[in-house]
Amino acid sequence: MTQRLQGRTALVTGSTSNIGRAIARAFAAEGAHVVVSGRDDNRGDAVVAEIERAGGRASFVRADLDGTAEASQALAAEATRRLGGRLDILVNNAGIYPPGTTSTTDPATFDRVYAVNVKAPFFLTQVVAPAMVAAGGGVIINLGSWIARRGVPTGALYASTKGALETLTRAWSAEFGGRGVRVDAISPGVVRDPALDPAGTFPGQTLMQGTPAGTAGHPDAIAAAAVYLASDDAAFVHGAVLDIDGGRTGVTTTGVTTTRPTTTGGTTTDGG
Repeated sequence: MTQRLQGRTALVTGSTSNIGRAIARAFAAEGAHVVVSGRDDNRGDAVVAEIERAGGRASFVRADLDGTAEASQALAAEATRRLGGRLDILVNNAGIYPPGTTSTTDPATFDRVYAVNVKAPFFLTQVVAPAMVAAGGGVIINLGSWIARRGVPTGALYASTKGALETLTRAWSAEFGGRGVRVDAISPGVVRDPALDPAGTFPGQTLMQGTPAGTAGHPDAIAAAAVYLASDDAAFVHGAVLDIDGGRTGVTTTGVTTTRPTTTGGTTTDGG
């Protein structure tokens, strides 16, 4: 292992499952002391135990990021305390995706989704970024989504919150980048949580039809991008949104004849 994050500290919100868990594990494997955060104590403790079994360092801090400044401030304070007084990397990953259309979304759901997906990371960054500036620098990574830039007939509310977070990425980069804090984002494609779908029957697979990948991604692919952005390898990357989506937003193979290698060394042709 390269240990690209050796000696650094990190807070990953929403890291008791799926993408957040994968990022926390990857950061710890690269040498970072990680604060795992979420609403479920049992799942949080399980992620910490998994990291520690692999030889990494982690702590769990329970947090219900409800969009209030107080909740975000409390998490930042406790995470910083657990990490010895310094927070080098913040990953704004926590988010919720309620099903529904514009017509079926009630005001309470609207407010709840914006509270968790936009207000919580905003107020967390509000307190963390200045502390990073005072400490000499840091990295903030936001989690966007492919659905923010490729319209689909459902999920308008969620898509708008991820669009907001990607916009905040660029604004925060302008605001804090010159003072030593890099701010970037990852825009994941359709990702399957192996813990929930070990058989690979995830219905969202159909959303990846007509893409180069042709199938849903693994959380580790997103984690690898997060490690890159958090490390010095990305020192010249500011305000970027990395599409880690199997080609979902930028490429289509539908209707295109492609030639793929077979396991026997020949080729097979299909129509995408």
